[in-house]
Amino acid sequence: MTEIISVRFRPGGKQYYFDPAGLTVAEGRGVIVETGKGLEYGTCVRRNTMVEDGAVVQPLRPVVRLANERDERQVRENRGREKEALRTCQQLVERHGLDMKLVQVEYSFDGNKILFFFTSDGRVDFRALVKDLAGVFRARIELRQIGVRDEARMLGGFGICGKPFCCSQFLDEFQPVSIKMAKTQNLSLNPTKISGTCGRLMCCLKYEQGAYEDAVKRCPRQESFVECPDGVGTVSSVNLLREQVKVRLEDSTEQPKSYLTDEIRVVRPGKGRRPEGYEPPAKGELEKLRTQEGEQLRSGRKLSDGPADLGQVLERYLGDAGQKQPEKQGGRRNKGHGKAASQPQPKQDRGSRQAQPKGAAQEGGQPAQAGGQNHKRRYRPHHRRRPGGGQDQGS
Repeated sequence: MTEIISVRFRPGGKQYYFDPAGLTVAEGRGVIVETGKGLEYGTCVRRNTMVEDGAVVQPLRPVVRLANERDERQVRENRGREKEALRTCQQLVERHGLDMKLVQVEYSFDGNKILFFFTSDGRVDFRALVKDLAGVFRARIELRQIGVRDEARMLGGFGICGKPFCCSQFLDEFQPVSIKMAKTQNLSLNPTKISGTCGRLMCCLKYEQGAYEDAVKRCPRQESFVECPDGVGTVSSVNLLREQVKVRLEDSTEQPKSYLTDEIRVVRPGKGRRPEGYEPPAKGELEKLRTQEGEQLRSGRKLSDGPADLGQVLERYLGDAGQKQPEKQGGRRNKGHGKAASQPQPKQDRGSRQAQPKGAAQEGGQPAQAGGQNHKRRYRPHHRRRPGGGQDQGS
């Protein structure tokens, strides 16, 4: 086991191990360490810790001392000089007409070396620029060309998720990202949706790739021929996160049904012809594949939520609607009649009795029935046959 501390030289930069040399360093404390470029100022991001010998590249460089007030003042002065050096270098670049974009300037702790970072689409001949910079600053000058990802890390910013760039927060090294990862995760292949501010594929595509690859091993491929509790069919879509599939059943014209991957058996993986001589198992054998979780998935409810059959739900709903419908029709027919609207039948009987005088008789000598089918005739005058119109002529 080896005792180390982890030091970072700039925000979002890579962490390096150093030998604490008997010092106890707290997180966030500034330290002066020895590097291949000389003495440098860094910030401790991991306090004294014991790690395996195989995790350390020997020999470890030691921590010279804890940063004091003088060292902190020197660092602040260097930060101010970096801004001035950036403006000066930009003016010289424009004077020489070089196709390069300055990103950042770094002063060494002792101020003897200045490092300029820039981006460019091609190679740049900056020998004349280096001579001019050395004459202005009287220090050792180094120009380093970087990529667009390193530029985004140095400048910082916010991604489409609303959070600061991962590369400027905690990523020590850039991991390779490919378009295959987006395909595996069923993401849109539109470059504007899966690319970061730097113009490259987003680093976060790498985070969940291992989980998706593990789920792919357990889920069938699309267009696979499978057996499920309701019969046999073809997989139309796969949800890797939920480990669910939608199956188009052969003997059904309904929409594809959802099943868990534990409820299906793959007969033919991927696209291809149906296996020759294949006979679907019996319905009872396929029912053994059904699980309680899958039943809840298809019904969209818990087991205690009541009937899951759509026919029962519709029957109950239509039954409730049928009981309420006569009341609404009666209200519309008697609208404007106040309390009598809720009692239509007594009003019809009362109106029928008033319309028929006592002793009135219908044609044929039958008494009128109040409220029956003959109540529509109560407003008609008594019909008499004309003289000479038949049998009544001689009466």
